[in-house]
Amino acid sequence: MAALSAKAIQNAFLAQDGPRTRHNTRYTCDFCALNTRSMHSVQGCRLSLADTSAKWLNTTSTAWISFGKQANISCNATQGASDVLSIDKVDFLKLQNGSNCFQNAVTHGITAVGHDVLQFGLASTPAMFNSTLTEDAIHHCPADGGIMITASHLPYNRNGFKFFTSDGGLNKTDIKDILERASRIYEESAHCGKQEQTGVVTHVDYMSIYASDLVQAVRKSAGNKEKPLEGLHIVVDAGNGAGGFFVPEDKAAMEAITQAVLNNKADLGIIFDTDVDSGRELNRNRLIALMSAIVLEEHPGTTVVTDSVTSDGLTVFIEKKLGGKHHRFKRGYKNVIDEAIRLNSIGEESHLAMETSGHGALKENHWLDDGAYMMVKLLNKLAGARTLNPNIGSKVLTDLVEGLEEAAVTVEIRLKIDQNHADLKGGPFRDYGESILKHLESVISKDPNLRKAPKNHEGVRVSGYGGWFLLRLSLHDPVLPLNIEAQSKNDAIKLGLAVLAAANEFSALDTTALNKFLQQ
Repeated sequence: MAALSAKAIQNAFLAQDGPRTRHNTRYTCDFCALNTRSMHSVQGCRLSLADTSAKWLNTTSTAWISFGKQANISCNATQGASDVLSIDKVDFLKLQNGSNCFQNAVTHGITAVGHDVLQFGLASTPAMFNSTLTEDAIHHCPADGGIMITASHLPYNRNGFKFFTSDGGLNKTDIKDILERASRIYEESAHCGKQEQTGVVTHVDYMSIYASDLVQAVRKSAGNKEKPLEGLHIVVDAGNGAGGFFVPEDKAAMEAITQAVLNNKADLGIIFDTDVDSGRELNRNRLIALMSAIVLEEHPGTTVVTDSVTSDGLTVFIEKKLGGKHHRFKRGYKNVIDEAIRLNSIGEESHLAMETSGHGALKENHWLDDGAYMMVKLLNKLAGARTLNPNIGSKVLTDLVEGLEEAAVTVEIRLKIDQNHADLKGGPFRDYGESILKHLESVISKDPNLRKAPKNHEGVRVSGYGGWFLLRLSLHDPVLPLNIEAQSKNDAIKLGLAVLAAANEFSALDTTALNKFLQQ
């Protein structure tokens, strides 16, 4: 962390999002208790909020959240005996394992060292960051930092924390530093007596403030018209999450929202994931193309940063039709955002960073991956067009992606690595995966029909047979995802066979899914 001087962190806030999954199973926190052991006080620390993003020293007061015999907090979230029969029975604060326990624990830790806590209840991740920027003394904003309790895009049983300051979300280095400090403070506090809570807990309905700001943004784009979307029929799927105040990659979810638009003769469909930090109706490459069109109207020539699995057609669309620059980077929304920030720091202007998953961030919105804000950008475009022509519908949006070349065949196949297989020789799966990628490069170099991408930041990307494929290592799991796009099934099979020829040399790699695709 950087300078420890100037301003004390006085306010922190906590929020919980809705469940990641759509299952109707209820989870309850059966036991949540605080031990008498407390932390060593960090009351005397003074932290600067202006120097770096690594200034959440007071979050070390949550260090004693752990699960085991030595833990000061014991939390066990288990599955209930019966399924939920009605949406009215769902306690959203408990569906992600232990959210209420985490909130109680963090609140106790922060107030124990003299800092105040603002509890927001059910909220979206982008709202948490935004409240570090909002000027609203009545609602105790801006907050000095925030903690979001969420499993994010991961399954509900991998619940955890996201940390924010006004500079944005903390990165891996920041989190590592927090954990190391937490470990030291925990050891030092082992023999300390119970510490009294001196901080104040305040419940704040911040989501209404955040939603109001988004609504005002749409009105402003339409010349301050009170009801700029009047007459339009818009369907919203909140994904069982916090998006209901105002989208998953799930194919069934996309089909459901599409059918809802058709059934209701709606002009537009919007679908959110549970955090409301990814959103789309036109999905994957189409959504990136749409956002690129809007951003490049405002910032001609700017660089659009995307993840590694975007199509060749998107590159042509951004660079040839829109006059921008496409910078294809790595998977992971944080990777994409950080790369856009890096490009700006070296003088290459970038105003949009976006994944095919729907995660997207704009420079004008402090590089926050805010699905709701992105939808506001689309609604702004729609509202502005309707101000000029009240009869215009959502065609104004679909027209923006006219000319985007799309593959006839698009497939993603996940090739799993058996970590217990003898072929790994006890080594880590990542090393094994890297050896597969290296061998694939060698195989490709000998095939005159295939060409390795000259610029690529992740895995092995290859063009050929009128299409392309990308084989890469998963960010978290022992899996090699394979993406293939081609203009015909036969061409896609040819690309798949090239991968299989290399993969067959590695017995710990399960190619069942790839073989199934090739035999269809």
